[in-house]
Amino acid sequence: MISRKALWWMHGVRSTMNLQRFSTSKVIQDRQKLVILGTGWGGYSVLKNIDKKKYDVIVVSPRNHFLFTPLLASTTVGTLEFRSIIQPVRESRFRDATHFHLSHATNLDLDNKILHCHSVLNPELKYTINYDKLVIAVGALSNTFGVPGVEEHAFFLKEVLDARKIRNRILTNFELAVGPKIEESESKRLLHTVIVGGGPTGVEFGAELYDFVQQDVAKLYKEQQKAVTVTLVESDRILASFDSRLRSHAENKLRARERFTLIQSSVTEVFKDSVKLKDGTILPCGLVVWSTGLAPRWFTQNLKVAKNTRGQILTDSYLQVLEDKSGSVYALGDCADIADVPLPCTAQVAERQGRYLTDVLNGKKDSKIPFEFKNMGMLAYIGSYEALTDTPDVKLQGFTSWLLWRSAYLTRLGSWRLRMQVPMDWLKTLMFGRDISRFD
Repeated sequence: MISRKALWWMHGVRSTMNLQRFSTSKVIQDRQKLVILGTGWGGYSVLKNIDKKKYDVIVVSPRNHFLFTPLLASTTVGTLEFRSIIQPVRESRFRDATHFHLSHATNLDLDNKILHCHSVLNPELKYTINYDKLVIAVGALSNTFGVPGVEEHAFFLKEVLDARKIRNRILTNFELAVGPKIEESESKRLLHTVIVGGGPTGVEFGAELYDFVQQDVAKLYKEQQKAVTVTLVESDRILASFDSRLRSHAENKLRARERFTLIQSSVTEVFKDSVKLKDGTILPCGLVVWSTGLAPRWFTQNLKVAKNTRGQILTDSYLQVLEDKSGSVYALGDCADIADVPLPCTAQVAERQGRYLTDVLNGKKDSKIPFEFKNMGMLAYIGSYEALTDTPDVKLQGFTSWLLWRSAYLTRLGSWRLRMQVPMDWLKTLMFGRDISRFD
């Protein structure tokens, strides 16, 4: 027989559970629905920092991870492994597993606050999402400038899939070059890489490739090492956004390297086995890596809002889309630009915008304070354990800058797991060399 005291205790437990259930349900009803498009620097910054007690967060992206792009070039030759620079989005403390959609956003109804989507895995699955707040952070594509053959024959370097393709092509070319019955001219073509674009991506990929040749090809493909050549084609100056002295240092270092050529020109056509320059010169090659600026994605192109001449969505100083009368749609990162205050398309800008926006949405910052960007500086690796550091207060080059480059990126990685994996990859590469296993 249950005592009166026990009955009172059970009644209290039920009452507490009902109260908790009521409180939870009230919190869910009170939370606004925040939809984030994209898992790049801007979108991921919002996802990490947003108060999920205030917002019911839904992320829509064709990519289910955040990619640490500054180290992407290192994966193309096996200095780092692909998993060491990606952070799964589902690990970002979602309340519910259904709050991430592996989908493309296809259309936006600003008046009715409705987003149209379709699944990446099943394109026939089309659906809509209502939102209270929307953050557009879809990023951008590599700009081909309409040059014939780029889409068909060149390789971009924006995603892990791109890096995997480049890595496989490099290893394939080396294996073909040492194969039986290979002519010398064909071997030289296979071992010639053309990089189009002298920005940080192009220069750092060239640096990683140079290290691979000097440190690993010398041991694994001894006869072919002298046949490896790299040509970097840039219409203006390499690393144009860097300090002139640092830029000159980088140019001198690259030109001094054997079988590494800088050409000031532009590519007018890309073929399966060569590229054509503006003056008509044909450069036979086995790999073309294209990194010459940004172009808007399909979703951005088709969005009926004000844009600048580069196709970016125009926002006010508070990152709100100009055409949105409700003040509930924001755009940030490479897909957007502040009207009359153009900003560089860098990870630093997108990440800062994401933090600013979450401070406003979380109520930590006055919504009347506009976004202001203060450049903390730029880093670039140029090979042979040398890097460039360009900050407002410090201009460094050489080995010391390389140590700073590695330390800075290590602290910016998205999780402790990555901060452990990346140094382990660096150590393995130093001790045992790069992994040259080829897999599709």
